[in-house]
Amino acid sequence: MNKNPMPAAMRISVFVPEYGVIEAITPPFRSFHTANEFLTAFGKKAVFEVEYVGLNKYVTANNGEYTIKTDRLLKDVETTDLLIIPPTFGDTGRGIAANADAIPYFKALHQKGASLASLCIGAFLLAETGLLNGKKCSTHWAYINEFREKYPEIAVEDGAIITEYDNIYSSGGASSLWNLVLYLIEKFSDKETAVLISKYFALDIGRDSQAQFAIFRGQRNHTDTEIQQVQDFIEKNYEEKVTIEQLATIINTGRRTFERRFKQATNNSPIEYLQRVRIEAAKKHFEHSRKNVNEVMYDVGYTDTKAFRDIFKKLTGLTPIEYRNRFVKTTTEI
Repeated sequence: MNKNPMPAAMRISVFVPEYGVIEAITPPFRSFHTANEFLTAFGKKAVFEVEYVGLNKYVTANNGEYTIKTDRLLKDVETTDLLIIPPTFGDTGRGIAANADAIPYFKALHQKGASLASLCIGAFLLAETGLLNGKKCSTHWAYINEFREKYPEIAVEDGAIITEYDNIYSSGGASSLWNLVLYLIEKFSDKETAVLISKYFALDIGRDSQAQFAIFRGQRNHTDTEIQQVQDFIEKNYEEKVTIEQLATIINTGRRTFERRFKQATNNSPIEYLQRVRIEAAKKHFEHSRKNVNEVMYDVGYTDTKAFRDIFKKLTGLTPIEYRNRFVKTTTEI
C-alpha cells in the first residue's frame, strides 16, 4: 500500500551566542514553539522542530545573569532549515571574538541549504561569514555607522525593519526582531498563525520602519576636525537660514570640495544633515511641549508646512501628529 509520506518538520536552530542577549534569544524559540501549539489547536500539523544550539552545552547570557542549556552543540549540527543568530551583549568586538568559532559552521550550514536570519546586531556575526558581501542587511539603528565602517562591502539598510536577500534575513534594532520572527512564521506556516502569535504576544505586526525610534547622534565618528566645526555650527544655528556657501566658508573651501568632504565624513550631504538636526529638534518639541505643528516647524527653521511634514515623515516614518500621539503619552507617563 503506497502512501505519500508526511513532509518532515522544519528544523529551526536558534544559536545561543557567548555573551548573548536573553531578550533576543528566547523570543524566536518561544514563538516557533507557540506557533506549533496554535497549529495543532486548529487541527493542523505542527511544522517546526525548534532547538537551541551553541558552542558549549551551557551558555551564559546578559553577562552571566542567565544560563541556557543548548540542545546540541553547533559542531554536531550537520544540517538545519533555518539558523537564527541573536545579538551579543555589549561591545560588538568582544562578541565577535567570543563567537569566532561559530562562523565557519554558519557558512557551512548555508552552503548546505540552510536559511540564515540575524536579529538586531546579530548582523555583525552574520557579516563575519562574508555571505553578505555585495548584498543588503538590516541592523540596530544605533550601530549602523559602526557596521558600515567595519563592513563597507555590505549595503546596510538604514531604518529597515526586515531585509531579505538570497535566503538570508536580518532585522533592525531591539523589538524589530519580533517582526522578523513573525515574518518567518508566516512564510513557513501561514498568515493566520503569524497573526495569532502577534496577538498572543501583543505585538505590532504592521510596523515597517525603525526610523521613529532612531536618535540622531550627530555622526561624529570621523577624524575631519574641520567638518566637526561645521557640524557644531549647524547644531547651534539650525533654526536660522543656513546655506551651503555659508557652511563652506567656515573651513575656507569651495562648495564642491566642502560637499564631498562633508559626505565622506558624515555619510550625509550637508542638507541631509541639517534636515536631520532640525527633525531631531522637532521630535524633542513634540515629546516635551504642547506646541502645535506650525509652532514647532518655525522653531526648527522651516517655513513650508508641506516640506516640513514630508521631511519629518521621511526621517521618522510618521507624520508630526502621529509622532506626537505615539510618544507624548509615553514620556508623560514615565
